[in-house]
Amino acid sequence: MNFGKSTVSAALLAAAAMFGASAASAQSTTWQTYRCGDGTEFLVGFFQYDKRAHMQVDGKAVTLEKRVALTGSRYSGGGVTLRVTKSGTTFKIGKRPVTSCQLLT
Repeated sequence: MNFGKSTVSAALLAAAAMFGASAASAQSTTWQTYRCGDGTEFLVGFFQYDKRAHMQVDGKAVTLEKRVALTGSRYSGGGVTLRVTKSGTTFKIGKRPVTSCQLLT
């Protein structure tokens, strides 16, 4: 196949626009890494205009909906529950027991 200069230029501009958009959205995201007492490690992201929490745990992406909580914040979905309060963070996945987690810096 023979692509003209304009086709290649358009493809490069589209790729640059996509890169720029993802860089801008990355700036409005807070990503945090946690390690839990049971050895589980996960990454959680909070986007500026999204009330959900986006996690990477056990090699899978999970989106957690924000739920009602008496104190702090609670997110759950896909068999995962994340609670963040002033007194600490807890995590539960599947039938595993609730475990305490520490934010890694």
